[in-house]
Amino acid sequence: MKAPDQTLDDPDRIDDIRRIIQRKAFLRRFYEEVYAHYAACLARCPGDGVAVELGSGGGFVKQVIPDIVTSDTIPYAGIDRVIDATDMAFADGELRAILMLNVFHHVPDVAAFLREAERCLRPGGRVFIYDQYPGWISKPILSGGHHEPFVPDAAEWQFASTGPLSGANGALAWFVFERDRGRFEREYPHLRLERYEPCAPLRYWVAGGLKSWSLAPGWAFGAATALDRALTRLTPRLASFVEIELVRE
Repeated sequence: MKAPDQTLDDPDRIDDIRRIIQRKAFLRRFYEEVYAHYAACLARCPGDGVAVELGSGGGFVKQVIPDIVTSDTIPYAGIDRVIDATDMAFADGELRAILMLNVFHHVPDVAAFLREAERCLRPGGRVFIYDQYPGWISKPILSGGHHEPFVPDAAEWQFASTGPLSGANGALAWFVFERDRGRFEREYPHLRLERYEPCAPLRYWVAGGLKSWSLAPGWAFGAATALDRALTRLTPRLASFVEIELVRE
C-alpha cells in the first residue's frame, strides 16, 4: 500500500483546490453533473429539514443549490460548518438529505456514519453518495497512479486514518454496498439501498482530478459523457465511480 500524503490535510490548500476546479472547464462540468444529481435526489426527499453536503472541500455546490449546508472535517475557509461524518451535530430526524462527492472512501468508520445517517435523517430522507468504484479501468489507477490509499482486499470496513484526506480506502463503497451488501442490509434495516449504479469510466481521469493538468477541454465533455455511458452499458465493470442512493425508512 502506498504511503499516505499528509500534505493533503493542510487547510491552506483550499484556495489552490478551488482555483483548479474553476479553471478546468471539463472538471467543472463534471462537478455540475454531480450537483444536478444532488438536486434530483433532493426533489425525492421530504420538503422540510436540512440538506447537508459532507466533505464540501473546494466545490461550488452553493452556486447550484443555495440553501444547502456545506461542511468538511477540515476547517476550510468558506464552508458553513465543521462536521465529523461519524458524529454529526444534528438532532434526531433533523436532516432531509446527506450528499457526498468523493467523500465516502475517506470515512474511517463507515459503520458509525451509517448509524448517524439512520439517526439524523427523517423518514423519507436520503443519502446520495458519488464515490470511487474498483472497475477494470480504475483499479490499476487506484492501485498505482493515484495519491490515495486503495486496499481492495481489506476484510473490514474500518481503516486507521492518517488524516481527513490522506486517509482513505478507494474500495470502501464497493465493500459496503456490493461485496458486503447482506451485512449492510442486516445492520442498517432503516436504510434501504434504492440505487447502486456504476458509472463514469474515463471522464474524471482525463480531467486530471484535482491535479493542475487536464487532458480534456471543456468542449469535449458532451462527447466524453456519451463515451462513458456507452462503456458502462457495455459492462459496469468498466466503471470508475458509482452512484448510490439510500432511503431512510
